[in-house]
Amino acid sequence: MDMRGIAKIAGVSSATVSRVINGSNLVRPETAERVRRVLDETRFVPNGSATTLKYGRSSSYGLIIPDMTNPFFSEFIRSFEGILVARRQDMFMALTDHRASRMKDTIHRMLVRQVDGVALLASEIETEPIETLIRNRVPLVTMDRRLAGQGLSDISINYSTGLNEAIEHLKSLRHQKIGYIGGSSGLTISDHRIQAFVKAMERAGLKADPKFLLVGNYRISGGEAAMAELLTRKDRPTALIAANDLTAIGALRALHRAGLSAPQDYSIIGFDDIELCDVLDPPLTTIRLPRHELAEKFATALESSAKEPHAPGKIYNIKTSLVLRTSTGPAPKRK
Repeated sequence: MDMRGIAKIAGVSSATVSRVINGSNLVRPETAERVRRVLDETRFVPNGSATTLKYGRSSSYGLIIPDMTNPFFSEFIRSFEGILVARRQDMFMALTDHRASRMKDTIHRMLVRQVDGVALLASEIETEPIETLIRNRVPLVTMDRRLAGQGLSDISINYSTGLNEAIEHLKSLRHQKIGYIGGSSGLTISDHRIQAFVKAMERAGLKADPKFLLVGNYRISGGEAAMAELLTRKDRPTALIAANDLTAIGALRALHRAGLSAPQDYSIIGFDDIELCDVLDPPLTTIRLPRHELAEKFATALESSAKEPHAPGKIYNIKTSLVLRTSTGPAPKRK
């Protein structure tokens, strides 16, 4: 279907459809919303090259995140949007809610709004959405997929720096049996984190016992369930590192419900360093993934790719570091 077909369904002129697609403020809000609804329902994608020749770049970027309930993403959005505003650029945001089925529709909405590039922080992604973006000359920047290609860049997280510090810290406190509560199984980012944990244990001369490697879901419920299950065992670790701070908070909740506490009975370390960590009881020792630096890397990668959508992408690296608080202490003496 072409633009005239869209105009006929929406009951407007082709010029009005064109204005809506290109973000003009000359269209009444209710009319613009009606046109956008038709665009979404018909999955209409404008001719990108023609629009670019006539109007130039849109100066807007798409942002796709999996979960608004995780403070990590809301803190990232605050930094990312601030950077774009300073550069006189706009942001169009969408959620996947951890469902891969929503990705295709989300990508289509980005194309309809003619974004200059897409920042993808969700792990649920298939090959088809990537190919759709590249085919329409819309660059994509992902997080920790560690792949680059034509129109595709990635922000790679160096987990080793923070995890090495964390395990050396626990080792200095006489912890030998250290466990790990991971994220949702099957996701690339989950694999990268647990692999980095195992390697960091090896570097410290410790064994990553498979019995102490549990699966969570990056949410409080997953951390709580994993910790509760661990407490039923006779053989269990004295310290735990979690895939993210929400998982660590869930582990702390399970400890409290069992009449135990950190760091007296268990040492707990999170990952991300969300602002909430500092006001918990006890304040959470965690591995910091700097949100503002991450946002800057995404903005830089998008700006660079938007200038040459078909040019080879790059892999940008970002380091992690340990933030010491009071949820870690000496290993308890157990019979």
